[in-house]
Amino acid sequence: MNNIYKAIYNEIKKYKTIYIARHIGPDPDAFGSQMALKESIKITFPEKAVYAVGTTVSKFKYFGRVDKVTNFDYENSLLIVVDTPDKRRVDIENFESFKNLVKIDHHPKVDTFSDVEYIDDTASSASECVLKLIENTKLKMNELIASDIFIGIVSDTNRFLYGVNYETFDLVSSLIKKYKLNIEDLYRKFYLKPLSEVRLMGYIASTLKVDKYGFAHIEIDEDVISSFNADFSSASNMINDFNNINEVIVWTFVSKDEKNNQYRVNIRSRGPVINEIAAKYHGGGHKFASGVRTEDRSVVDNLLKDLSNCCKEYMEEGEKHGSN
Repeated sequence: MNNIYKAIYNEIKKYKTIYIARHIGPDPDAFGSQMALKESIKITFPEKAVYAVGTTVSKFKYFGRVDKVTNFDYENSLLIVVDTPDKRRVDIENFESFKNLVKIDHHPKVDTFSDVEYIDDTASSASECVLKLIENTKLKMNELIASDIFIGIVSDTNRFLYGVNYETFDLVSSLIKKYKLNIEDLYRKFYLKPLSEVRLMGYIASTLKVDKYGFAHIEIDEDVISSFNADFSSASNMINDFNNINEVIVWTFVSKDEKNNQYRVNIRSRGPVINEIAAKYHGGGHKFASGVRTEDRSVVDNLLKDLSNCCKEYMEEGEKHGSN
């Protein structure tokens, strides 16, 4: 048993109460890794109380119910945080009050949470990390867990278009075969959209601004999202649907959460490395999929300028070497 897998398994064995958290503004990988790990611990240790905590997103209700916990046992329980590289994005109140923490993540390291951290930035997703943990310990697996992990991996790789290697394909292939996953049903569950979202996608496509360097962006107000009867998280999660536009190499969705007075900037790329630019503005992520959250409008403006300049440099470098 790999040392880190063994260390996490031993931490899980120690505590009667375990909370599993993920990042704010959760995506399917955050939910998939969280819910899969919760179910695995529950069926392996039926006597333990295991809770998946954080904001509920109705769009992802097929993963199961998030637990409502009002009083956390900060002293005597274990908190496992998945798919979250930085402390300020952990979606649980006073998470640093927990005395016992474990971190499982696939992003480049930003903050240290505890002595027990499993960070694999070569993995496609946090769901893949959870799969490796289960495969390399005595934690149990079933079809439900396998399905959650599969959707998490599919989502974070945009159907295996990026962020995957041979190991990812081997792991997923084994998962499908062993648990007889119905891929068609899982894809339907994940990709089926209400008409309101399709109409919102049409609005985004017709409003997207594209400059001469292949940088595209759109700013979406809450009022616009509401006018389509769409969920606020819908716009952010649609960004992967714009991956195959010939004239675009980097694209960004900016939305403002009026309730929290915060701008959410989601960034994707089909060439230029963007996570270093995101990190400049206290964001982060992968080379081709990153994000930034800020209350400062000037940060958004400067970030957009830097992304456009990045596209310009990328294009000029390609022309210099006779490629696109």
